[in-house]
Formats: sequence, structure tokens, C-alpha cells
Amino acid sequence: MKVILDSTQTVIEIVVDGRVVPARVWEGHTEEGTPVVAWITRVSPQTHDPDVAATFGRELHETARPSLAMPAGPIPLRFIL
Repeated sequence: MKVILDSTQTVIEIVVDGRVVPARVWEGHTEEGTPVVAWITRVSPQTHDPDVAATFGRELHETARPSLAMPAGPIPLRFIL
């Protein structure tokens, strides 16, 4: 499965292994067009090239306003990796 995601301005707190951590909300869709929401706690560029890492850092700060379609309720456990 491929998912295309866009970062939003929304940062929430989630509990991971008993610890509260910040997670940015990302919205997007699968190749087939199914809308998805992801709560990302960490993103790291896999490169040693400082120019690529700097570009990644600038792009990471580009955010959009979240859509109104974001679910507000609990996430079903079957969707958690």
C-alpha cells in the first residue's frame, strides 16, 4: 500500500508505552483514494548529505490547516501499527 500524506498544523499528545509524546497530524489518501489520517511522532531523513537534510528540515516545517473531516473519536485498534 502507498499513502500520500501532507503535514498539518495540528500537534496532539498521544500515549506511547505509557509515556505522553507529541504527534503531528498528517492527512492524505491511499493510491486508491481512501482518505487517511496519521499521527506521526518522529520523522528522520535517511541521508548523510547536509544539503538534503537541510532541505528536508525546511519542508518539514511547511504545514497546512487540517481538514474538517478529521475524525474526533478513538482510533480502532485494528488500525494501529
